[in-house]
Amino acid sequence: MPKLHQGRDYIGVGVGGIIVNDEHKILLLLRNKNPEKGCWSIPGGRVEFGEDVEDAIKREVKEELNISVEIVRLLRVTNHILEDKKVHWLSPAFELKYKSGELMNCEPDSHSTFKWFSLDSLPANITITTRLALESFRKTAA
Repeated sequence: MPKLHQGRDYIGVGVGGIIVNDEHKILLLLRNKNPEKGCWSIPGGRVEFGEDVEDAIKREVKEELNISVEIVRLLRVTNHILEDKKVHWLSPAFELKYKSGELMNCEPDSHSTFKWFSLDSLPANITITTRLALESFRKTAA
């Protein structure tokens, strides 16, 4: 039996998180992998079998950036469908608050760098899920 691939052979579940610093800047990572290679994205990744989405985003942020976060709120759930690439992910996005740890790129194969951006000077090349999460964040930010 051939190996099935999450997001291609069946709908995948991935999480993402908007981390805001004290200067009200958003942390984005530059993707080295498809889908959307070369675009900026919020931290996140795949939900593992049997894992709650809330635990998944905390784990993914720790694995990618070496920091611990707490969930502030769920921002939205996106159907991330790239028909031309035959990719479909269901992606909850959360607002996150930094708790502890020294920020570093722990997955250089996945992300070439990370950078803080102000909401009014975001790069043009952001992923679909990042764009939609940021739209929801802006609508509901106090």
